[in-house]
Amino acid sequence: MSRFDQKVALVTGGGSGIGAAIARQLGAEGASVVVTDINLEAAERVAQEITAAGGAATPFAQNTAKWEDSEAAVDFAKKTFGGLHLAVNNAGIGAAPQNIGDYDIAAWDRVRSVDLDGVFYGLRFQLPAIVASGGGAVVNMASVLGSVGIAQNAAYVASKHALIGLTKVAALEYTAQGVRTNAVGPGFIDTPLVRSSLSPEALTHLENEHATGRLGTDAEVAALTLFLLSDEASFISGSYHLVDGGYSAH
Repeated sequence: MSRFDQKVALVTGGGSGIGAAIARQLGAEGASVVVTDINLEAAERVAQEITAAGGAATPFAQNTAKWEDSEAAVDFAKKTFGGLHLAVNNAGIGAAPQNIGDYDIAAWDRVRSVDLDGVFYGLRFQLPAIVASGGGAVVNMASVLGSVGIAQNAAYVASKHALIGLTKVAALEYTAQGVRTNAVGPGFIDTPLVRSSLSPEALTHLENEHATGRLGTDAEVAALTLFLLSDEASFISGSYHLVDGGYSAH
């Protein structure tokens, strides 16, 4: 048997990057996956990849900044696959670098609405649904910047720090009801966007900030996430797990 046979999973921001890697691996290991993304075409593409590989998946358009979309996504999972056992709150955004004294208020609100409020909205509807389905697990995608700071990224850093506190509260409230909740903190991940936005010199500097001497991969974050979702992590709840190549060890 695969680790997630007979399980229903929901992955937000599943249309690209880390979310897509997690969704694909969940599908490969037996889960029926609801792939949500604000970009429906991206979610459709990932869902089609999962089904083409022999798994079960369906796309769903979701703006996590709207609580109604979180409720609708959970209802969709229940109606489509019969319940909900696993959730990964992965959707997140950033903003242009700015000092706090110059920070655009609209940018602050926009980042917080997705990176913190959006996760709360997800948990608000996922946790009761998972309890009703007999239990399971949730992973909230934080960041290495949930434990350290970085200049000119106040909204992102503050939201990710708060997300870790929210994760602990969820664990305290729901672990006894059969739902474990943990957070994952990726370091800087090697994506086309990162490579295209940095000069070769800046990329080399960023790589050297990691003890590994390189950036991470989507697959490495997915591996940790799936472990935390699995029964192998049955005694792990309310904690925050870095996958940052030693970035925060400085």
